[in-house]
Parts: sequence; C-alpha cells; structure tokens
Amino acid sequence: MDYPKIAADVSRKILSYSEDTVGWKTGKTSKNVVVSWKPSNEYSGNIYRGEGIVEGTPEKIIPFLYLPEYRTKWDKALQSYSLLEQIDKDTVISQSLTHSYGMGLISPREFIDVTHIKKYDGGVITTNSISVEYPTCPVSPSYVRGFNNPCGYVCSPLPENPAQTRFVVFIQPELGGLLPRSVVESALPNNVINLINDVRVGLKKLLS
Repeated sequence: MDYPKIAADVSRKILSYSEDTVGWKTGKTSKNVVVSWKPSNEYSGNIYRGEGIVEGTPEKIIPFLYLPEYRTKWDKALQSYSLLEQIDKDTVISQSLTHSYGMGLISPREFIDVTHIKKYDGGVITTNSISVEYPTCPVSPSYVRGFNNPCGYVCSPLPENPAQTRFVVFIQPELGGLLPRSVVESALPNNVINLINDVRVGLKKLLS
C-alpha cells in the first residue's frame, strides 16, 4: 500500500475542507466550541467540523495531538493509542482503541490510520488522517473495526494573538456494526465538543 501517496491525498482533502465555506449548518454550540455539519462526499453520512480557540502555538500543539506520550494522557475517548510504524518523519501509522460512548449505545471501536503532518505558509499546521489496511494488525474480535474517512486538525495562529491557535477539527467516521444512523448522528457533535475541550485541558496540564 502506497502510504505516502495516501497521506498526500488526504492532506489535500483536509486543506479543501478548511477552505470550504459553503453549505455548513451549525449543529451545536457549547463551551466556546461551534460544531457544524454538511453531507459528506466520502460516504453516506455527514462530515462534522468543530472550531474553538486553544492556548498555544500550532508548533507546540501538533505533536501533542498524535504522539503517544501526549495523546494517551489527554484523549478521554481512547482506551489506548499507539504508533505501529513511522513511514517518514511526518507520516505514521497508528492504532486507536476507543471507549464506548453515547451512554454505552456505541461499543468500543478500533481504527488503523495513516496520519501526515503538513505545514503551510503563515504558520498553519495540519494533521491529516484516513483509515488504512495494515497487514500486521488484522481485525480483532474484541473490537468493531471502524473506518475514518479523511479527518484531521487544522491549527492556525491567531493574527491578534500568536500565542493562541484557531483549532478546527474535521471528522467523518464510519463506526461499523449495526448502529442506527440517528444514534451516530446524535453522538458525534458532543464527541467533537468533548475532544476540543480535552485538548484545552490537556495542553494546560502537560505543556504549561
């Protein structure tokens, strides 16, 4: 599997999402986080966008988002998170095992993703992820294997305060199993809000 090509393709998609201003509907606002959604072009569900302000620069925040020594300490949605392979200095393969959520209606999931870190002019840095097949990590009977369509974080320094970051999250997961669409769609906005607030709390504790 050509992981570098997959990484480049998903990076272009995350950039296009961040530049897309058409058709988003505000779904929920809470804790200084705004969650919007629109129908996805990747699958039959929706793509969700969460946005908030986070203390710290993109350079400081990005490693915190995908390196296990940080991620396992702040991401409350995960049972475990590990890197399976370093493809190059900016590209990794990871395994994520989630807790159940939606008050137990959604059982634990496993995701195998390629993640690429991309830097742009103006200090913008993104993480760009998509689920992939990985031969040494077959499907386990203990977890439902989910699939992340193109997803990631876009970190942009605030012009009025470079010590803060405009933090935008894009997710569009296929959770697998026999879940009613209504259950998934009701749970995901809250997950986005919780994720951004977990990032805020974790950064304050670990990187201050």
